[in-house]
Amino acid sequence: MSEISFLAQKVFVHRWPHDPPLWGNDTKDDIDKSINKNPQKKRVIIKENTVQIQDTEFHTLKKIGISVPFFNDEFRMIFESQFGQFFAHVHITMNEDDYLEIFNKLIAWRKTNFPES
Repeated sequence: MSEISFLAQKVFVHRWPHDPPLWGNDTKDDIDKSINKNPQKKRVIIKENTVQIQDTEFHTLKKIGISVPFFNDEFRMIFESQFGQFFAHVHITMNEDDYLEIFNKLIAWRKTNFPES
C-alpha cells in the first residue's frame, strides 16, 4: 500500500485512557505547540500501521473510527494509539475539496490493516 497524505484543518491529541503514565510537561507542550494549538493545517501521513502528524508518529493503533458527519463537507477520524511511551486519543478533521477521495482511501486502509476496527 502506498501512503495516504493530506492536510487536516483540525487535530486534537489528548492522553487516553486516563490510567496510563501522565505526560510530562515537555511532552504536553510539544504536542500543544506542534499540533493542538497550531493554527496552521497539519500534515498527516498514513502508512500501514502508523499515522504521522507533523513530526509525531503514532503507532499501536486501535479503535479506528472514520466518518462523514451529516450536513458537513468533511471527514473525521478518531483512534487510540501510542507515541513513544505515551498513550493518546487522536481526533482529525479534514474538509478540503478532496475529502471524499481521502475518506475512501482511509476506509480501504482500515479494512486492510485493521479489520477488527
